[in-house]
Amino acid sequence: MRRALRQRAERRQLMTTMSAEPELLDELRRLRARVPGVTGVLAASVDGLILAHDTVDPEPESTAALTAAALGVALRLADNTGRGAFRELVVRGDHGYVATYAAGPNAVLTALAGANTNVGRLHMEARRAGLRVAELVERALARPPMP
Repeated sequence: MRRALRQRAERRQLMTTMSAEPELLDELRRLRARVPGVTGVLAASVDGLILAHDTVDPEPESTAALTAAALGVALRLADNTGRGAFRELVVRGDHGYVATYAAGPNAVLTALAGANTNVGRLHMEARRAGLRVAELVERALARPPMP
C-alpha cells in the first residue's frame, strides 16, 4: 500500500514538473526531424498521462491512454513468455506504424509513422530518444516537489 501511494505521489510530481519541460519537447521534435515519415511523437507516463507531445493527432490523450493499455498487455506477455523486461512494441497497420519504446521505469515514448518509414531507422533513433526521455523524467522526479 505504501509503495502504491509513493508511486502515485511520484506520478503527480512528474506531471507537474514535466508539463513545462522544454527539453522533453525538444527531444520529441528532434526525433521527428531525424526520421522521415514520423508524423507524431508523444511521451507519456506508464499510466497513460501525457508528459509532452509533438503530433497533429487531434486526441493525443487518447493515444497516450491506449499506449498505457497496450503497455500493460506487452509487459505481461514479455513476462509470461520469459522474454525479460519490456523494450518496445510495434503495431503495423495498412497506413503505417505505431511504435512504443520504454523510457525508463516511469515513461514511454510513442511514435506514429507512415507506411514508407524506414523502421530500422525509427528503432535506432527512437531507442536513443527513449533513453534521453528516461533521463529527463528521472531528473524531474529527483527535483524537490513544487509547493
